Amino acid sequence: MRFALLFLSEYANMFAVSAIATTLFLGGWNSPFGDFLSGPWWGVFWFLSKGLAFIFVQMWLRWTLPRLRVDQLMYVGWKVLIPFSFVLILGVGVWMLAAH
Repeated sequence: MRFALLFLSEYANMFAVSAIATTLFLGGWNSPFGDFLSGPWWGVFWFLSKGLAFIFVQMWLRWTLPRLRVDQLMYVGWKVLIPFSFVLILGVGVWMLAAH
């Protein structure tokens, strides 16, 4: 039963992430066809279908890409992403100074 609750919480987390991403980036309950097929029940349909599509993409990526070890994740975070973000911040600062 503990294992089932663990998986249930994992899928609930996936649904929560997909609901937030649907609301912020995919238009939420709005129809992708403008006013065509819009209304209160269509809004529920569009929100759930966009959320389920996003869950499908999450599962697809998780099942196809290889998992990284903890030391590989730490290397990428500290030695690659942080220096890259500092270079980007400096680049934006130079861009802002050059633009004015």
